Amino acid sequence: MEDHKKYLDDLSDIKNIMERSSRFLSLSGLSGIIVGIYALIGAGVAYRLLDYENGFTVRYITLEQIKSLILIAITVLVASLLTSIFLTYRKAKKHKQQVFGSQAKRLLINMLIPLVTGAAFVLILIERRELLLAAPATLIFYGLALVNASKYTLHDIRYLGLLEIALGLLASYFVGYGLFFWSIGFGLLHIIYGLVMYLKYER
Repeated sequence: MEDHKKYLDDLSDIKNIMERSSRFLSLSGLSGIIVGIYALIGAGVAYRLLDYENGFTVRYITLEQIKSLILIAITVLVASLLTSIFLTYRKAKKHKQQVFGSQAKRLLINMLIPLVTGAAFVLILIERRELLLAAPATLIFYGLALVNASKYTLHDIRYLGLLEIALGLLASYFVGYGLFFWSIGFGLLHIIYGLVMYLKYER
């Protein structure tokens, strides 16, 4: 009986070693919570900036409002990246995993391909004044990036990505409610995901 238990423990150790060597497992759940809070704050500022006719429905956006929205988005993005990098670095050091090892590079490359494509597409939409589709596009391409990157990190990220894609498609159908869906996708879902990841892997 003891030999059987030892055999199972050895298999579990081998599995953990193989997983650590092929996947980047140091993503911080706490960073997901904080990033979600940043997104909600940014959405709140954007909501006060825009003129809404019906709750979350916006019909027209001026050039000055576009510039302000881009500034808000860049501020949220930079704050989110800096926070995520810091907390991920801290967690990686705690678990003695390389922060910029081969796993992290594969994760970054596979995430950046859809993100850069999405960013270029959104810029084209803004240039052509198709602004109501910009928020749905960010959700869809961000979701695709998470699904693509999930092969190289925690599987749980795949489910977050699928939810982001679904929200983006809904936002594409309910045109004019982009900020509402954006707040759910980048704000609420990130907070829920981060909390689950924190309780599951970091507590």
